[in-house]
Amino acid sequence: MSPDSNAGGARPLPLEGVRVLDFTQVMMGPCCTQMLGDYGADVIKIERAGWGDLSRWSVGEDPDGGNNPVFASLNRNKRSVALDLKTDEDRAAVLRLVETSDVMVNNFRPGVMERMGFGYDDLRRINPRIIYAVGTGFGLDGPYVLKGGQDVLAQAMSGAMHRRSDPSVPLSVYPTALADYAAGMHLVQGILMALLQRGKTGEGQRIAVSLFNSMLAMQMQEAAMWMMRGRELNWAAMPLSGVFETLDGAMVMVGAFKEHPLRDICTALGIEDLTADPRYADLDRQKEHRSDLQAIFRDRFATGATAHWLERLGAVDILCAPVMTLADALDDPQTAYNEMIAEIEPTAAGPVRFVASPIDMSAAPFAVHRAPPALGQHNDEVLAPIPSGEDAA
Repeated sequence: MSPDSNAGGARPLPLEGVRVLDFTQVMMGPCCTQMLGDYGADVIKIERAGWGDLSRWSVGEDPDGGNNPVFASLNRNKRSVALDLKTDEDRAAVLRLVETSDVMVNNFRPGVMERMGFGYDDLRRINPRIIYAVGTGFGLDGPYVLKGGQDVLAQAMSGAMHRRSDPSVPLSVYPTALADYAAGMHLVQGILMALLQRGKTGEGQRIAVSLFNSMLAMQMQEAAMWMMRGRELNWAAMPLSGVFETLDGAMVMVGAFKEHPLRDICTALGIEDLTADPRYADLDRQKEHRSDLQAIFRDRFATGATAHWLERLGAVDILCAPVMTLADALDDPQTAYNEMIAEIEPTAAGPVRFVASPIDMSAAPFAVHRAPPALGQHNDEVLAPIPSGEDAA
């Protein structure tokens, strides 16, 4: 797939004509604005002159420098403008862009944009239709308003990190940025709803999401159980589910959604029917004796290869899957069939490949219209004076 591969298509993209001023960096904000750009928005990425988005340099030295794989994965379909917002001239350039923009997105700590003169009240005086979207660590106010927000902190403080499959498992950081991605997608949802509402009222509004709130929202089932019944709900600790090592790898089994899952598991494993044992006669007893059940499963799975157990469990309709590496998943035939890998023209450092959009729209297929931009690549294009009589938008 190459840049502009969807150019000239008969159907307009859903966000075509929407201009987004993107002050975001790292992951939460950029994954939001990238999705807007994927579906037609004109995303103008405002970056600090001489340095840019922190993710340009977060991986250390890279053959592609500031367009390293981390940055590239989050910043396709955008234009980059590098500015020094300490200068009156560059701040004035931003305010001119505000006049013709629909959305402004930032994920700075509360107060940063206000100190630069770019708070919501400042911008809506210039453009009452502006949709002002903010992503923070903990919220726009409250006891943690000045605390730095970060994905791992949100995992820890939301309770998500504390819940494990078993108390014997050490506490650890989840290795993928769950909070960043969830909050970024909540930002997308808020922006789209605000655009729809503006179509009815003609007015913009402020939208705010936080890493902390998004992590709480992801635990809606567990939170409701605790608040309403005072009970822990932990899907990872269910007695007939788990991760098990095999002779040649590992696999997961989910013993649920059936009338007698334990009986079927025993059939697949070729062991006696454990439901005849009073300790495992029903789900409540299975929960009480989970450690014993899990030990039986571990010992049995260790005697055979992953493919063998997948076939056996599949034959009795027990949900199961191999534990794959990311490299395995990227090479999986389903990944190719789903068209989840995007590739654009290579740089001198080699191929430029990244994960495509997970949203499949029949009338708006995903395409890379713009390669991830170099820092300040579009300064002249975006900041050029608008010829008299032409539409500013």
